[in-house]
Amino acid sequence: MVEVGERAPDFTMLSDESKPVTLSKETGGGPVILSFYVFDFTNTCQGQLCALRDSLGDLQAMGAKVFGISTDSHHSHRIFKEQNRLNYPLLSDWNRSVSKAYGVQYDRFGSFGLEGVAKRSVFVLDRGGVVRYKWVTEDPKVPPDPKAVFAEVKKLAS
Repeated sequence: MVEVGERAPDFTMLSDESKPVTLSKETGGGPVILSFYVFDFTNTCQGQLCALRDSLGDLQAMGAKVFGISTDSHHSHRIFKEQNRLNYPLLSDWNRSVSKAYGVQYDRFGSFGLEGVAKRSVFVLDRGGVVRYKWVTEDPKVPPDPKAVFAEVKKLAS
């Protein structure tokens, strides 16, 4: 698992707009928030992503960029984003390589035993791509605290 103080693994994933997004091209201008979630169209995931949507103006004022990440397809992300009026990119870890690289992947999830689903987690990276905040839960029903994420971004923006 990626730890605080370590360089975040670089990646390129498709966004909900079918455009490639490379992490190393997104760092440098300010903090980057990577918000991993379990599935599109679930209540807890919706709450997690909408909380970031609602504070995006303040986060952007501090130079931060936000990305939602799950193993759902970029097509699914596009519809989920539209339905929830999300104002930042959702990235598709379709091959499950990024959740694995970050150490936030369930071996088996739920009663159906789905493999490779991303755990609910948040990483805040500094301008150099180093992890400065990490939050991971084993309980998919527990959302991250948006105030804690905001506080970490504020520290980096100062």
